[in-house]
Amino acid sequence: MSDKIFVDTNILVYSRDATEPEKQQQAMAWMERLWTARTGRLSFQVLQEFYATVTQKLKPGLNSKDAREDVRSLLAWDPIPVNDRVIEGAWLIQDRHKLSWWDALIVSAAQIGDCRLLLTEDLQENQTNGHLGRAQLVGSSCPVVAQRAKSEAESDLSGRSLKHKG
Repeated sequence: MSDKIFVDTNILVYSRDATEPEKQQQAMAWMERLWTARTGRLSFQVLQEFYATVTQKLKPGLNSKDAREDVRSLLAWDPIPVNDRVIEGAWLIQDRHKLSWWDALIVSAAQIGDCRLLLTEDLQENQTNGHLGRAQLVGSSCPVVAQRAKSEAESDLSGRSLKHKG
């Protein structure tokens, strides 16, 4: 698989959230797959939200050192900056599809990154975005995604860091 896949904050957080074992397993399976295929993408917005969530909101959370290691590792995915193109695109998406501002920024960044899929649980399964719709949007909890992730990943991925070890 060579298509780029954009990862939303909630997928990264679930990969570190032991209180949600089923979601953690699915998220870790996707992370392993994306590291192996070298097809993961995200934005600086996602990295900022991830760091804040796992160090301040997640219980039990990550210590700053581990969270920073995760963020540094994910810099290899060439994060998309929130710049004028992302903002202009997000305004169009927000107006046309009535998404929240934060979701519109994510969709815009995924489109600018030319991603085929956006892994998230915040949007409806297979939601499309008109002429801006280069990214096919899926929910992380939809059966197709969960089934694919489980069948293509190793069975015991919990406890690994977000950094690819292979």
